[in-house]
This record gives sequence, C-alpha cells and structure tokens, in this order.
Amino acid sequence: MTMTDPTETILRLLLGAVLGGIIGFERQSHGRPAGFRTHLIVSLASVLIMIVSDDFYRMSTLNPEIIRIDPARIAAGAITGVGFLGAGVIIKSGLSIQGLTTAACLWIVSVIGLAVGSGLYVPALTAFLITFFSLWTLRRVEVKVPRLTYKILTLTTEPKAKEEDVVKVIKEAGANIANIDYEMDRAKNETTYHLSITFKNKKVISAILERMSELSYIKRFYLRG
Repeated sequence: MTMTDPTETILRLLLGAVLGGIIGFERQSHGRPAGFRTHLIVSLASVLIMIVSDDFYRMSTLNPEIIRIDPARIAAGAITGVGFLGAGVIIKSGLSIQGLTTAACLWIVSVIGLAVGSGLYVPALTAFLITFFSLWTLRRVEVKVPRLTYKILTLTTEPKAKEEDVVKVIKEAGANIANIDYEMDRAKNETTYHLSITFKNKKVISAILERMSELSYIKRFYLRG
C-alpha cells in the first residue's frame, strides 16, 4: 500500500478550497461573520485531515501487528473542532437568534472537505450543489413565507389601568399575547407590564405604537426583540 499520489493530493486540496470558498462567499455577501476565508480554510483543513488520516491507515496496513489506527478518529476530531467554530458565530439578540445558517454551513463545508479528502467526489459535489441551491434559491422562497414574529412589549401604566385593558389594546392591534408579567411600584404609583407578543403582519408594530401613544393612562412603553 502506498501513500496518496501527490498530484491527486493537490487536486483534492484545491477542490476542497474551491467548494468551501464558494459557500463562504455566499455567506460573506450577506454580511455574516464567517465568510469566504473562514469557509475556505475549514474545508481545506478537513480535506487535509482526511488525507492524513487515510495515509496513516494505509501505513498501518503495512504492519498490522505493530500499528493499529482507526482513520475515523481523526475525522471525528475535525467535526468536533468545527462545532466550536459554529458556536462562535451564533448570536442571540433579544428573542431572535442569528448565525444558525452560517454555523450549519461551516459544518457542511467540513463534511464536504472530508468527503473530498477521501476521494468521494460525487457525494461531495452533490452535497455542495444542494447546499448552494438552498442558500441562493430557497432564501428567496423563505422570505416570502409568512413567519411568526416575537417581540417583548414593556409598558408602564397608572394604577387605574387594568390588565384587561392592556390585553384588549394588544389584541385589537392584531397581536397575540404568549406571556404576561407585571410588577407594581407603590412608591411611584405605577404598574409595569412585560408582554411577550406574537404576530405575522409587520404593520402590527405601528398599530400597537400608535394605539399606545393615544392612551392617557400609559406613561411610557417600548418594544424590543
């Protein structure tokens, strides 16, 4: 058994870099923190890891009584390492989470790199095409699909205001209330409500804010999430 041919090794590294770079370019074009260079390097590293793992296995077959190597262990280590990178690009802001798609891209790029490093070109190219299609084409479809939006509405009212009044205003604006908490401040003589609201139509936000500004018993309010 011999080691991987140098020419084939170079071709695998180049192919892995190209595939990873293309996916990274798509991420970078949308302003994501892990872009072209990150995806390229992750894919390139995965290809190299698999080549090294494969060569170690081939060398172990020359002396099976002395050297025993599991080629899957090195590859598994690569996936574990990518998990830390993926965690680094996930950002939680209020009720929304950003970076999940980029984290998934880093993971699939690593797997594609491992496939290229193993010489499994058809599965690698197929996975790349499906990934590329989902990022460029399905994104446009996803935007058109109505989705539920979550927001936190905090408002402070005078004591005369009742919880039923607040709930009625929110529902009249077209939003649903998922959860409601409130606290009373006797020193300031006011009540503060924290409401988790959901809605699909973006016009609901302006409707809520307009309605809040019209009510005299509401001292202040703000929307976040």
